[in-house]
Amino acid sequence: MAAAEKAALHDQYDPAGLPDYDREFLQPGELQCFENALNAPEASPVVAINDWRPINQRVRKTRGRRKNPQRSRDETREGVLYTVLKWPLLITVFAWIAVLSCGYVLVRVYIFLYEQWVTWRGKRQRLRRALWTQTDYPSWLSAAQALDAHLGNEKWKQADEYAYYDHLTINKVVDQLKSVRYEVEREMSGGASVNDVPAVEELRALLEACVKNNFAGVENPRMYSEAYSGTKDLVQEYIDEVHTCIQLVLDSRQIDKEAKYEHFKHLDTNFGRTALCLSGGATFAYYHFGVVKALLDNGVLPEIITGTSGGALVAGLVATRTDEELKQLLVPALAHRIRACHEGFTTWIRRWWRTGARFDTLDWARQCSWFCRGSTTFREAYERTGRILNVSCVPSDPHSPTILANYLTCPDCVIWSAVLASAAVPGILNPVVLLTKKRDGTLAPYSFGHKWKDGSLRTDIPIKALNLHFNVNFTIVSQVNPHINLFFFSSRGTVGRPVTHRKGRGWRGGFLGTAIEQYIKLDLNKWLRVLRHLELLPRPLGQDWSEIWLQKFSGTVTIWPKSVPSDFYHILSDPTPERLARMIHVGQQSTFPKIQFIKNRLNIERAIMRGLQQCSTTGGRSLSPILSRRLQNSQLEPSDALSQRLDASFPERHDKDDSRYGESDSMSQSTTSSRPQTPNSRRGSLMEEVRRQSAVFFDDADLYGDDYSVVT
Repeated sequence: MAAAEKAALHDQYDPAGLPDYDREFLQPGELQCFENALNAPEASPVVAINDWRPINQRVRKTRGRRKNPQRSRDETREGVLYTVLKWPLLITVFAWIAVLSCGYVLVRVYIFLYEQWVTWRGKRQRLRRALWTQTDYPSWLSAAQALDAHLGNEKWKQADEYAYYDHLTINKVVDQLKSVRYEVEREMSGGASVNDVPAVEELRALLEACVKNNFAGVENPRMYSEAYSGTKDLVQEYIDEVHTCIQLVLDSRQIDKEAKYEHFKHLDTNFGRTALCLSGGATFAYYHFGVVKALLDNGVLPEIITGTSGGALVAGLVATRTDEELKQLLVPALAHRIRACHEGFTTWIRRWWRTGARFDTLDWARQCSWFCRGSTTFREAYERTGRILNVSCVPSDPHSPTILANYLTCPDCVIWSAVLASAAVPGILNPVVLLTKKRDGTLAPYSFGHKWKDGSLRTDIPIKALNLHFNVNFTIVSQVNPHINLFFFSSRGTVGRPVTHRKGRGWRGGFLGTAIEQYIKLDLNKWLRVLRHLELLPRPLGQDWSEIWLQKFSGTVTIWPKSVPSDFYHILSDPTPERLARMIHVGQQSTFPKIQFIKNRLNIERAIMRGLQQCSTTGGRSLSPILSRRLQNSQLEPSDALSQRLDASFPERHDKDDSRYGESDSMSQSTTSSRPQTPNSRRGSLMEEVRRQSAVFFDDADLYGDDYSVVT
């Protein structure tokens, strides 16, 4: 190893090279404010029993530990059969679940041995091992291309036809985009227009027709699951052509700035946004560091980031640091700042017996504040780095809705308090109070001092909330929950990891192995749902634990870092620099196969964002495009604001014909009606449009019926 490489490796393990390593961001007064909020009595209505009894009665204190809340009378089912059969049925179902779990383990062992002894042999095994030894994406890509060439995956890329996307439509769109783009470039260089309408207007119409989420199936994960690197050549050509055309419209001088802004706003609404979601998982969450590092080094780290439990700590670090700071922080030396589990056994066992929590809340607040740069709020983090941080928190009251804390829902909320709340697993950390920063810089309890706990208990991956707040419809999920990792199995391959059995046309472990695996997993899910719907499950620690199994844990792209048995032993232990180095490497290796898919998506999304920011007339260069649109809409008159927005977004509402949507354009699907608009019909059309728009944002087919469901 060269001297320069040894020096660089030494720097990665030297904590002195970490930015702000010795700096304590949290002020003593802020920690005292947090302690006072934790010890404050919970809000309760002031009601006297009667006119002769005092409001505050003397209550005899009970000795011993505080009991966990049990089911109330309203939550307890009544009936002779329910009382008699509840526990026998519960025991029987649990016994069957245990049998199914053992069978599932045996099936997975069989599939593993099948792949090792039948699939991965000879040269393909050597190429696969070389793939896993790479530490950077360019080297990994070269190794992946060599493996694809050996397996014959290049032939699949060259063939246009594939059952999981509409190759005829994509071919047609690419040809039309190229033809119109050549005409636009000719006009921009001084040539005369062939038609009365400038070619750039036709290009705008084509882009508005094809720039949509998963248009014709080009963003189907199956398109990237048949090869280790890249996708079909036709899909890649389509992505590159769309990106070029978007940039051409932005550079064109034949369209005024306001028209460009409306165009890019339309594209943004249809195409949506991308978010990185970091799951919980105790110390398994340190694999997220490698995932973030791989995305950052390759320039594909989304600006919208959400984290839950342990993932919230990593998300807080990412959202409060700039790219330059992150590149210095995401090294093995970061393990020296991870000190959450530094206490000995005798210390925490006494605390657990006394308070019901293993860890001390104030100590965790002190440790967590460094990762979040002290009492930084969600708004301050966004202003500093431009990243939109989201933290999922669950109220300690089991009936209240969850909250996705961000700079829109609670801009002045202190990040480290939200991270603590999102990590407050019952039995590990007691529920905590969220803090908000006032105008004078002091801290105060948020939301009337109510307490919050671990977000993984209900919404580990808050996909619906992200779609509601930020129009997110493409999620990159880094999933490290240990109880979910055990059951992850992709029978037909996943993005960047195809099935090699029968040249990609087979099943992992053969059809029989896959069939048994799917049956057992679906049967386990069925019985867990039966227990929940029949209200048979008990509530240990006062918590309904069924959602930790039954919620959705995956996204459009799901990254599953491969854990090792020792991770379960160290699940509540601080990592050493060597162990953190391995976790970062594994996180990177798990992310490399997804880079090309994410890069193709973000190339178009960021081109649209540049158009919005450069063409905005309300300060779009310094504000989020989402905020820019809201500011512009708020300047309209209240009486006709909705009508003006609909007129701008849907030209077909005008009575006059628009040449961009004529019959000659084969890509257009909009038509104009010659029937005169009466007040009643216009009102009905407007209400239908409002309902359709609501269906876009809420994605609730049950609310408006199937007629208003949106298919993208």
